[in-house]
Amino acid sequence: MITNLIRSHLLSLQPYKSARSEFSGTAQIFLDANESPFGKWNRYPDPLQNKLKAAIAEWKNCDMSQIFIGNGSDEILDLLFRLFCEPGKDKVLMFPPTYGMYGVLANINNVGTVEVPLNEEFQFDRPAIQKSIQTNQNLKLCFVCSPNNPTGNIIQQVEWLCEQFPGIVVIDEAYIQFSSFSGYQYLLENYQNIVITQTFSKALSLANIRVGFALAQPNLIEWLTKLKPPYNVSGINQQAACKQIAQQSKIEKNVCSVLSERSRISEELESISFVEKVFPSDANFLLIKVDDAERRYSQLKTRGIIIRNRHQLVENCLRITVGSKEENNKLIYEMKQL
Repeated sequence: MITNLIRSHLLSLQPYKSARSEFSGTAQIFLDANESPFGKWNRYPDPLQNKLKAAIAEWKNCDMSQIFIGNGSDEILDLLFRLFCEPGKDKVLMFPPTYGMYGVLANINNVGTVEVPLNEEFQFDRPAIQKSIQTNQNLKLCFVCSPNNPTGNIIQQVEWLCEQFPGIVVIDEAYIQFSSFSGYQYLLENYQNIVITQTFSKALSLANIRVGFALAQPNLIEWLTKLKPPYNVSGINQQAACKQIAQQSKIEKNVCSVLSERSRISEELESISFVEKVFPSDANFLLIKVDDAERRYSQLKTRGIIIRNRHQLVENCLRITVGSKEENNKLIYEMKQL
């Protein structure tokens, strides 16, 4: 199935082979990659990120062959466009309100977009999805953000979508560690057309190092590996990610702190007069509906507090990241003064 979806001209692609990808083992002298002989960071990193893949495989209880590592999840999303979508011909399916980068990448790659808005509960509109699949030719990818950004909820009935959709279902689980639901990794056992993306930027506190990863069937991982730049993740970033994975107890403690603060500020926000609704969240942020999103955003900005105005996606809604206790206290205090 995967081969049938791949852009035809890529089927004969011979990927670039870097010096380090051709050599395996140990050696005393490396004169193969035209590197400088001087400095601490003079050598190229492992192009296949094997140590980091081994750490992720143990963490996620999967095989290394099911893992692809990218320079942030956004690189993985872009590679999926380039692998499956013919510019000017193919289309992708999206479910707004959702993460805006899907649409941006579609525009960059000259790929059409088909939007089926989520319903009032921010879940799939199944009849509308089925109609879109039936009436739109050349649908290659669809993007499911779960927990969804900016709404914060787990998207349900994803297995149904995997059965209905004729192309690749990309499940973006950037915020999954903040949810009581463990995620959709279990679907990989029964479906060939799934890619799950996760990141080190949120619960693992490493947004600055730009490391994301995908879980998929080995044959799909092989194709992503063919398309990627030879050294797409730096050695420094690989080391930082490996070190963080080894600190699971610290990560769990931090997540628990975020969840506790999420619950606390949710209750505080509900008591503020201009807050009309605080939506339930499975992420490290809260979506709130207010009387005037533009006005409230500007008021907080003048007080040195930056949140996200999501009015264009969800009417009169603001998205608030759960910060430290001190940051959250300042937020609530200033909002109560408005």
